[in-house]
This record gives sequence, C-alpha cells and structure tokens, in this order.
Amino acid sequence: MTEPGPETPAGPGVPAGPADPGFPAGSPLSPGSVPAPAAAQALGLFRFTIEGRRAPGLYVAGWLSTVVGAILAFVGLLAGPSIAGAVLFVVGLAILFGGLLFLGGSQVVERGAAGLAYAGPSPILVFGAVIVGLYLAVVVVATPLRAFGVSLDGPALALLGVVIQAAVVVLVLRLLVVAPGAMSWTEMGLRASLPGVVRDLVWGAVLALPVFVVTAIAVNALVTVLGSAPEGPLPPAGTSVGLAINLLAGAVVAPLYEELLFRGFATTAWARVVTPATAILRTSVLFALAHVLTQGGEDFSQALAVAAVGAAGRLPVALVLGWVFVRRRSLWAAVGLHAAFNAILLVIAESALENLPAG
Repeated sequence: MTEPGPETPAGPGVPAGPADPGFPAGSPLSPGSVPAPAAAQALGLFRFTIEGRRAPGLYVAGWLSTVVGAILAFVGLLAGPSIAGAVLFVVGLAILFGGLLFLGGSQVVERGAAGLAYAGPSPILVFGAVIVGLYLAVVVVATPLRAFGVSLDGPALALLGVVIQAAVVVLVLRLLVVAPGAMSWTEMGLRASLPGVVRDLVWGAVLALPVFVVTAIAVNALVTVLGSAPEGPLPPAGTSVGLAINLLAGAVVAPLYEELLFRGFATTAWARVVTPATAILRTSVLFALAHVLTQGGEDFSQALAVAAVGAAGRLPVALVLGWVFVRRRSLWAAVGLHAAFNAILLVIAESALENLPAG
C-alpha cells in the first residue's frame, strides 16, 4: 500500500517556480521545478517494527484493524445471504476502514517527521480507504432500501450512489490529507476565482471531442480483438428526465470527485516525489483500474477481457486529463474535459437506445 519510488524531502535542491495559488513555488507542478534529491527516508508501512517509529500505537492499531477487518469481511462474504453474514461483512468493512485510516495517519506522522517533500499518506492507501469506505456506505444505505422493497435500479438511485461516492472521497481526503496538513484543497487545484474557473472548464471541454474519437477507435479495436465490451456505469434511461439525471450524476458530480481524487490529490502527491510525467502515468493506471473493479463476465476469461478493454479504453482520456491538470495547474480544466467526455458518452448511449427497433 505504499507507492514505489523514492520519497524526497523538501530542501534547497528544489528550484522555486513562480508563485501560484493552486501549486505553490517549489512544487513539482510549478514551472521549472524538479523533484528534490533523496535524503531522508521515513519508516514504511511494510517494515514491520515499532522501533524508531514516532507513532507506534497508530501503526500497530492500523495493521491489527486492517487484518482483523479484512478477515471478518471475507468470512461474512463466505457466509452467504444471511443476517449473520451481512453483520460480519459490515462490521469487517468498518474495522478495515478504520485500520486504513490509522495506517494513513501513521504515514503522515512518519513522513512529516522525516521532512519529506510529500508528508501525506500514499495515494494507493487513500484509494484503498475510499474503496472500502464506499462499499461500507453503499451497504449501509442499500440494505434498508432493499428491506422496504425499494428498487435500486434507475437514474435516481444511480445519482444517489454517485453522491455517496463523492461524500466518501471528500471525507477520506479531509481526514487523511487536509486535516493533518499534508495538502490543502487549494494545493489540489481548487481555486475559487469564477472567471478563472469558467475559463479552465471551457479550456478542458474543448479537448473532449478529439479525446473521445481516439478513445472510441482504441476501444473498438480492442473489442474486435477480445470480443468483449464493458458495460457503462450509467445505463441509458430511455426518458428525457432520466437523461437529465444521468447527466447530473455522470457529467457533473462524478467528474468533480474523481478529478479531486485522481488529479487534484494523487497526481499532486506523486509529482512531489517523482517527475510530473511519471506522476501522470501512475495516476492514469490507477484511474483505469478503478473503473473496472466492478466489471465481470460469465467466466474468468470473459471477465478478464472485459476488464482489459475497460482499463485500456480509459487510459487515453486519463493521460490527457493528467496532462491538462499539470498544464493548466487547475483542477477545473480536468473537470471540464472529464465532464464533457462523459456527457458525450451519455448522450450517444441514450441516442442509441432511442434508435433501437421496437419489439
């Protein structure tokens, strides 16, 4: 759960770039900046010792909770659809979520004490905490709805799911990154100047169509070779109201929290210890993998083919999103591209549904 590559301290080896409210001078995302040379090294999560640790209690509690929670959640899954299994699964997820938060806190303490250029938790660990927190939140919300006979299909419930995801992302970033001072919202690219926000949104949105064309060509080629295509996260609704709700979920809410997590946080964090290009590549791979976690198939080979097409098909847009974020030094440019890209997908899917022959 620790990212590969050297961890580097801030110091005189970092040339200062021009001051910017989103990416301060000295950040690898500032023009003319490069990662600082390696010097100090914090104790990593996989060095299983408490000797020399500044927060041994957090470290031990984190690993114990993570292991116990994972075991309980797995046993709950094996128990099948039963009350005992559901309780074990939820309790296990809650303990696992707490354990990942403790481990993130341990990283913050160790890296901060070592004076590293990025003194926050690993983006991979944060991503893991988000996934576990999301599953926990969905189970807690969906179980009562099912008990009352509420269907979990349809645009309105999909919007609720996206809002829950956004809430979990903001909560985890607040607890692990912003609250301990590892990175501020502004450093993640959230600048509040309205003219600048509008300009960056438009700047990113202009790139959506050419990126969509490249992505469509790549996906069609992969589908031809592998014979399997992933399902869209938001199925077409078949009504204008449903399309409007899907656009709100997929082209407004989802781009905001996904860009905050993958570009605003992860790319900024990694770019403090490696080159921006490497940071973009790492985040793009993580972004692509994140979008195939729920994909499946009738057997393992089909599921693997679907996952491969889904991940490879998202790499082009992920790489461009990272480049736009670094180029503009603004989260809003990436949000604009992401929102327009998703809107094109949703409108095309809806149009295809309307053009299907009846019967």
